[in-house]
Amino acid sequence: MQTAKFHPLSFTEYPPEEMIQRAADFRQHMQQRRTVRHFSTKPVPRAVIEECLVTAGTAPNGANLQPWHFVVVSDPKVKHEIRVAAEEEEQEFYQRRAPKEWLEALAPLGTDEHKPFLEDAPYLIVVFGKNHSELADGRKVKNYYVHESVGIATGFLIAAIYHAGLVSLTHTPSPMGFLNGILNRPSDEKPFLLLVTGFPADDAEVPNITKKPLEEIATFI
Repeated sequence: MQTAKFHPLSFTEYPPEEMIQRAADFRQHMQQRRTVRHFSTKPVPRAVIEECLVTAGTAPNGANLQPWHFVVVSDPKVKHEIRVAAEEEEQEFYQRRAPKEWLEALAPLGTDEHKPFLEDAPYLIVVFGKNHSELADGRKVKNYYVHESVGIATGFLIAAIYHAGLVSLTHTPSPMGFLNGILNRPSDEKPFLLLVTGFPADDAEVPNITKKPLEEIATFI
């Protein structure tokens, strides 16, 4: 067993007033973020995506095993293949598998089985969770808290993408096993979600929805 090694924490403490302002500034910025379903084909520099992925990789995770893998798809042929497979699953979902209550919940968002954004957007970032990791000495170990860790990293990624000046859409066709085959990923990795990324179309619209206020989502004791 390796002995833990530590180094001094790099941390900046701000005065209370500045802390509140920084928190408010970030809140106001993120409140403008919206999930977008209409994407421009305008190209995005790869360096932007790389920086956002590095940010995602800083997320806290179980035992620092970093149980995630991001596959960035820009090849039009691969994007088309993903769209065809995803729409097959979505058609089955909307027409047969989805319970009435779920379809009613989705109705205000205007979603259906047609997913042109999977080809329009310049990038599809497919997020995988890894059930095992390989250590530096070659040993294969089980990853713990994979779902939680990958979820946190994906949250970091969504925030980083928006902060960089792009929009995104979290797409989760069910089931998503077809992504392993198309992207040549091992069966030990499980697709977590597909993050559509790029610029919004000039005529992009979003549903007129609201978010719950603080008193409905938090309790202070």
